[in-house]
Amino acid sequence: MNGLMMFKGSPRVGREELKYVPTPMATSSWRPVPHYEIAEMIADEAKNRNFEILSEEYGLNPAGTKMFGVLRFQPDGHPEYVRALGIRNSNDKQLALGMTAGVSVFVCENLCFHGTSIVYRKHTSGIRLREVIPQAFDSIELQYAALDVRITTLKRERISINEARITVVKAAEVGTIPSCDVVTVLEEFREPRHEEFSEPSKWSLYNSFTEMAKKYSPARADKCYRGLAQIFDLK
Repeated sequence: MNGLMMFKGSPRVGREELKYVPTPMATSSWRPVPHYEIAEMIADEAKNRNFEILSEEYGLNPAGTKMFGVLRFQPDGHPEYVRALGIRNSNDKQLALGMTAGVSVFVCENLCFHGTSIVYRKHTSGIRLREVIPQAFDSIELQYAALDVRITTLKRERISINEARITVVKAAEVGTIPSCDVVTVLEEFREPRHEEFSEPSKWSLYNSFTEMAKKYSPARADKCYRGLAQIFDLK
């Protein structure tokens, strides 16, 4: 899943609409950064690095003080999945600027913020976005490359239904999924709804879990994805 999940009353907006969100005045020790400025600089850096932006999605809390976003990129040579970049920013001193990357990104208003790598920068008077964002992309690009290698390995590793059953039960035991979802995940593995996952591999099993996670609440989905990153070594 590469998604932005917002609660009732929290509008989804386009990048251009972020222009009209007011930004508080800075103080001697705190410099709020306009949501639009963050989104623009991240999109520009992505384009400068030849990342093909497939889609952008942004959300605001009702007061407009917090912004959450997800950008999706198509990696070369990997048409069956997308890379994603999660963003968060706040102008109420409650959150640091954050960026998180992975093939599964979860960004939501209840502050669950999870992906494969996370970069945080506080809104101090010395924040320099022209340095921070390129540095963050340097780290993120390395993480994307490592994930591509790991996913290729997961696709090659075939597993039996009994091996899948052991993994799913263990996932329930540690709280990655509720125990009531064990059978549903296994059924998805046996008969996947997407042809790309018809081969019985660890990658197919991972996606059996993620199909289940689509129905979860933001907090429950965040816990699931954190657990899956551990189980499948997608960290």
